[in-house]
Amino acid sequence: MTLTPTAPSGTDAIRRDYLALTQRRRLYSGLLLLVFALLMIAGFRTAESRNAGGFIEGLAHLADFPAAILSEAWDKAANLPGHILDALPSLLETLNVAAVATLTGTMGGILLSLLATRGLAPLPALAGVFRRIADVLRAVPEIVVALVLIFLLGAGPVPAAIAIGLHTAGAMGKLFAEVNENIDMKPVEGLASVGARWSQRMALGVVPQVAPNYLSYALLRFEINVRASAILGFVGAGGIGYDLKNAMTFGQGKLDEAAGIFIVLFATIVVLDQLSSLARHRLTQGRA
Repeated sequence: MTLTPTAPSGTDAIRRDYLALTQRRRLYSGLLLLVFALLMIAGFRTAESRNAGGFIEGLAHLADFPAAILSEAWDKAANLPGHILDALPSLLETLNVAAVATLTGTMGGILLSLLATRGLAPLPALAGVFRRIADVLRAVPEIVVALVLIFLLGAGPVPAAIAIGLHTAGAMGKLFAEVNENIDMKPVEGLASVGARWSQRMALGVVPQVAPNYLSYALLRFEINVRASAILGFVGAGGIGYDLKNAMTFGQGKLDEAAGIFIVLFATIVVLDQLSSLARHRLTQGRA
């Protein structure tokens, strides 16, 4: 009696296919890592050749400026409370800019998201156009828009609020559109069946479902906008960033003032981060 060879079982075939797929993935991952490393090396060499000073040589002096701030702040520790109080009006201006930009940007983002979401847009053919508008608003950095507006409108908080608000509208439009795509369409269809207008369908059928996520993203964006508002102060947009730039520009003799501003800014960001995290958790989880 002769035995005929049997075909490999389905399990063996699956195992071979899985091992082959794993090897291909490892090969592709290795090639991608190699390309990334080569790009990093090439980019570093280009930056090093065009930099005013050598990066490697400058590493030894990396801590010089923080050390100078800490040393002067320690020597003039009695002045820190006064510097902190002096920075509060500028901090309030920075918070106002961030709040206005977040509010207007969020409202713009809601409108963009509703116009760009497939199945909800009143003009489905233009949904892609509104998505591209959100992409453009999100792609242009706030500092570029702020510099243009400062040239046109002059230095102050208004250019910063407009620049951050436009960027916020693009970012929120993208995030809100993704939230909109996951809603239950039955309430919207029910409202449409009784003749509700588009605005009524959105207000009654969509917004109640997505409001917690909208508010959560808006709070997170407010944190980001506080930092952005402080950064824009370095280019003349006012606020606490402008005071910090002046203190750092004067250098020795004003570094204790810079230390006071750093303390105020750091404490504000930490407090806002904790409060907004707590609020977002309550909104999304329903408990603290």
